[in-house]
Amino acid sequence: MAATIAEAAVADPAGAGPDGTPASGRRRLRFLRGRKTVVGLGILALFVVIAVVGPWIAPYDPDTMGDQLLQPPSGAHWFGTTQTGQDVLSQILVGTRGVLVVGFVAGILATLLSVLIGVSAGFLGGTADELLSLLSNVFLVIPGLPLIIIIASFVSDTGDLLIAAVIALTSWAWGARVLRAQTLSLRRRDYVEAARATGESTWRIIFFEVLPNLTAVIASGFVSTVIFAILSEITLAFIGVADISDWNWGTVLFWAQSNQALAQGAWWWFVPAGLCIALLGMSLALINFGIDEFVNPRLRTETGASGKVRMRVGFTPVVHASEPRASGPRASEPHVSGPSASEPRASLARPPLAPGTHDKEPRP
Repeated sequence: MAATIAEAAVADPAGAGPDGTPASGRRRLRFLRGRKTVVGLGILALFVVIAVVGPWIAPYDPDTMGDQLLQPPSGAHWFGTTQTGQDVLSQILVGTRGVLVVGFVAGILATLLSVLIGVSAGFLGGTADELLSLLSNVFLVIPGLPLIIIIASFVSDTGDLLIAAVIALTSWAWGARVLRAQTLSLRRRDYVEAARATGESTWRIIFFEVLPNLTAVIASGFVSTVIFAILSEITLAFIGVADISDWNWGTVLFWAQSNQALAQGAWWWFVPAGLCIALLGMSLALINFGIDEFVNPRLRTETGASGKVRMRVGFTPVVHASEPRASGPRASEPHVSGPSASEPRASLARPPLAPGTHDKEPRP
């Protein structure tokens, strides 16, 4: 028997499914099979490719002025031209890199700060928790956009990295509070207490016992920070605070608004940039929804055998599958003939006592 169990353990590793796929691999496949996740990752991958190769595939120099002024989309200029003859498509392709650089740099920095401070505060507790929580509360009340506007008024060259750093410094506190609350719950789990009892160091427990269980929360916070950073950077460029010599989608909208493109009917000047912002935001939101569904099984959307959604939990439809009920008796259950509905049922009243007998039941 022991040899059989050992052979089974070697043939089927811990957490492996019937096809030999480990449990972690099955979880990753389940996350990637979600429709929202696939669509979001596909759109995001497209923008990443454009950000990498955009400056090389741009048909024109975005700063070069031409003689075709304010022309609608055509074969020579797919997205039309501006009031000074600049190609809108080239501006969109070149500006994609700046948008993604600010978003991902700010997301990475803010996530690192939130993990470092939030997990440390929740796991260490005591004085460290109080000091780190106080630091988080201070940064919660610091507004990001006004701070960037003040910095831009004193710094002549406000580059993408400076904007990303300021956005990260003012947006990590929310994630730190969420991670602190989750860590307070995880530190009392049995496996954490067992690791502490075996003499494991504090940081080893954090890295190998706590952080793996916070992966989904960290990923969701990272995506949310990227969305916030992208919208903040575009907003700063649109109002003219950021350096308008560096092309991004907000800069395109800034020049379109400054030259009254809407009043002139030049919809091709601002619509492409607006669609890119909407598509990128939608892709990141879909990825965030996919992470939420991966973490919370009650939010998953499935279809039953009939292809219909039979129950809703919150705003997301969820199916509770049930076996179809057969019209006749089951094969495993013997058919017992009994009185039909038209036949009278037997009386449930007690039969009368025979003469000379006494009721043995106690009377109240």
